[in-house]
Amino acid sequence: MASSSKLPIQKSYKYNVFLSFRGEDTRKNFVDHLYVALEIQGIHTFKDDERLEKGKKINDELLKSIEESKFYIVVFSKNYASSSWCLDELVKIMECQKVIEQIAYPVFYDVDPSQVRKQLGPVGEAFSIHNNEGKVEKWREALREASNLAGWDLRNTADGYEAKVINKIVQKISLELRFNNLEVDRKLIGMERRLKDIV
Repeated sequence: MASSSKLPIQKSYKYNVFLSFRGEDTRKNFVDHLYVALEIQGIHTFKDDERLEKGKKINDELLKSIEESKFYIVVFSKNYASSSWCLDELVKIMECQKVIEQIAYPVFYDVDPSQVRKQLGPVGEAFSIHNNEGKVEKWREALREASNLAGWDLRNTADGYEAKVINKIVQKISLELRFNNLEVDRKLIGMERRLKDIV
């Protein structure tokens, strides 16, 4: 069973991965399949399944879950930028990546990276509904930053086959987690040697 072979979670993180996505676009297809694939590999993943009412603000519990995750997978879709909730998540994710060395990976589901970067096409249309001037510039900056990160453009990866793209994502996260755990082990071994020298 998946639970018996779970990859070790570093002490400072509650989750290996936090998924950020627009539910109406990807909840029942790509994101659901990705979540299951990650969990099968023992990668502890946070996926918010609440259906947010319009106008409702992102809650503190969700912000805490972002802080407590090592990796972020941000699934950009046509309606992602219409959600102030998703955009607030993204701002928090970008802040954590800068300050705490967590790592974000964008997935461009049915949009082009340049559309996210410049808020053009369907992304621009979705983004245009916002009128909160205090937040809009932060959201724009977060979209620009995230779209410049290394990730996966679904239409140009594995000929657009979702299952193959999901497999690539899971392999990448698994590799990163193993590398991080190896680094922790090396540090512990180094500490053990130093302690022996002191004693």
